Amino acid sequence: MPLVGNEQTAVWRLAAFSCFMSGNFFSAYEILSDPVKRRAFNSIDPTFDNSVPSKSEAKENFFEVFSPVFERNARWSNKKNVPKLGDMNSSFEEVDAFYSFWYNFDSWREFSYLDEEEKEKAECRDERRWIEKQNRAARALRKKEEMNRIRTLVDNAYSCDPRIKKFKEEEKAKKEAEKKAKVEAKRKEQEAKEKQRQAELEAARLAKEKEEEEVRQQALVAKKEKEIQKKAIKKERQKLRTTCKNWNYFSDNEADCVKMMEEVEKLCDRLELASLQCLNEALTSTTREGGKAAVVKQIEEINEQIRREKEEAEARMRQATKSSEKSSTGGGGGSKNWPEDDLQLLIKAVNLFPAGTNSRWEVIANYMNLHSATGIKRTAKDVINKAKSLQKLDPHQKDDINKKAFDKFKKEHGVVPQMDSAAPSERFEGSPLDSSPWTTEEQKLLEQALKTYPVNTPERWEKIAAAVPGRSKKDCMKRYKELVEMVKAKKAAQEQVMNATKVKK
Repeated sequence: MPLVGNEQTAVWRLAAFSCFMSGNFFSAYEILSDPVKRRAFNSIDPTFDNSVPSKSEAKENFFEVFSPVFERNARWSNKKNVPKLGDMNSSFEEVDAFYSFWYNFDSWREFSYLDEEEKEKAECRDERRWIEKQNRAARALRKKEEMNRIRTLVDNAYSCDPRIKKFKEEEKAKKEAEKKAKVEAKRKEQEAKEKQRQAELEAARLAKEKEEEEVRQQALVAKKEKEIQKKAIKKERQKLRTTCKNWNYFSDNEADCVKMMEEVEKLCDRLELASLQCLNEALTSTTREGGKAAVVKQIEEINEQIRREKEEAEARMRQATKSSEKSSTGGGGGSKNWPEDDLQLLIKAVNLFPAGTNSRWEVIANYMNLHSATGIKRTAKDVINKAKSLQKLDPHQKDDINKKAFDKFKKEHGVVPQMDSAAPSERFEGSPLDSSPWTTEEQKLLEQALKTYPVNTPERWEKIAAAVPGRSKKDCMKRYKELVEMVKAKKAAQEQVMNATKVKK
């Protein structure tokens, strides 16, 4: 940066004075006329103030302390248009540009004029190289110290600058505001989502209520239609009965009258509303003989329909029987046919030895071998296969087998044994009971009474019967004998299986 005015004059005077004192006027002219030597000479201006204000000096009047220092050091800048420190009204961009310039300060100041040795005075090339190396190291050190001085100046100013504090507070406030804005936006978003979810739930609830209301209305309509149809059917049936009764059921003797009455009741049970209406209309618009022909024709159609249904049921039963026989094929006795007596005995054994009995299926097979009248020996595998096949039977066939077993048991014993707690699938859905079966509660009361009144109790059975409501003395005694027989049979079958197992071992 060239010197102007008083500064240039002062430098010239200083250089001239130095050379005058040394007696070398030619050297003064040579230094001041050469730009490189003149810059080197200006770099070590002894009148320049190199001091740096401390942080404590600028607490109260920052701008008054640091502004002249930066302006003074601006003379060393290689770049023109050095930014000013400014004041409290300076913008953030201006302050940022100022500190960016000074943190990256490019100084032309150099210290070659302070070299201790001149390489031209060296006697040889090696000595010149050594002097040059020493001079470069000294200049670099002084340049580093100069840059550290500038950096210290900028650091002190930055740390004391009130505008920096203001900008940081504004930035902090801005970030806090942005953070609050984000939190508020997130809260509003969550509220909007919650409102939307509530609206969806409310819409779903209303839709469900509407659907339920529609279903309820449909059910009410269906119920009303059913009641109307039921009343209409009842009316048509009554009309049919009245018409037939007025015509004495189209017969002149009592036997035919009773038979026709049964057939008319069959029509009332089987015919639909439309058929009943058609029949009643035909009876209303015809004579007695024509009405009889219409009724007889309808009876024949109903009887034919019943016959077909019966044949279909029998066919299904036969098919189920064949399927059960095929599925029961195995080894030994399983391949033989199972008579009705053996089937009933198997059902009884399954109920007698419930699930959980030790070696259950071996015990059942042994029980059947002891009590079967056919003489066919069954194995555990045979009874398992047959039990599974019976579980797959058609319900009509199950009912038929259970009914036969029930009739036979009533014929032999007159009472029905209490069913165990075995699962329904293992009892073939249970066997039909008599009109007065022993319930679980009655069984518990009987067992408790037997414990309460031992054998030596006077009038024991009267007291036991009194402890079981709804049961007589005779019922309790029969039930007790039956239980004793069942327990003995179970023990015998189980002991035989155990003995057979021990023999095998």
